[in-house]
Amino acid sequence: MNALVVYSSRTGNTRTVAEAIHAALPAGTAVVSVHDAPEPRGYDLLALGFWVNRGGPDAAMLRYMAQVQDARVALFGTLGAYPDSPHAHKVREKAVAALAPGNQVLGTFLCHGRMDPARIAALQENPSVARHHPMTEERRLRLQAAQTHPDATDCAQAQAFIHEMLALLPAPSPARFL
Repeated sequence: MNALVVYSSRTGNTRTVAEAIHAALPAGTAVVSVHDAPEPRGYDLLALGFWVNRGGPDAAMLRYMAQVQDARVALFGTLGAYPDSPHAHKVREKAVAALAPGNQVLGTFLCHGRMDPARIAALQENPSVARHHPMTEERRLRLQAAQTHPDATDCAQAQAFIHEMLALLPAPSPARFL
């Protein structure tokens, strides 16, 4: 099985999840930053990881995703919101929609991740953002809880996710080994 893990990470959260996923994949699987990623062709599985920006994958990962054609893809990401929230559901939809038709998205995995405090401050200084996303007590508590993620449980869940994705792949053809 020929797999590739490509991630984009701003604070290290998505890199942590990518490394956990990598550890659960067969020996020889590469894990690389989106900035060093090879052409996304010829892989049995592409595991693509992103940090959430403006409700979807970050710009660097979006550019890479635009190159993906006719591939089996597992998407994973980290976000400041809860992974079971309505916001996270919209993130999943945007991530899947970012891939061209013809790709097969096997599944998506999102986990809570700490946000860069400077980014939080910059967002709150933007009047438009502050108006639409005020720093409520609920939001403050959610961001505070995010500071401990991704944690060991998140990484174990990411590994379980990638095992589920592997189980969805077709069995290798005997002719492939001749």
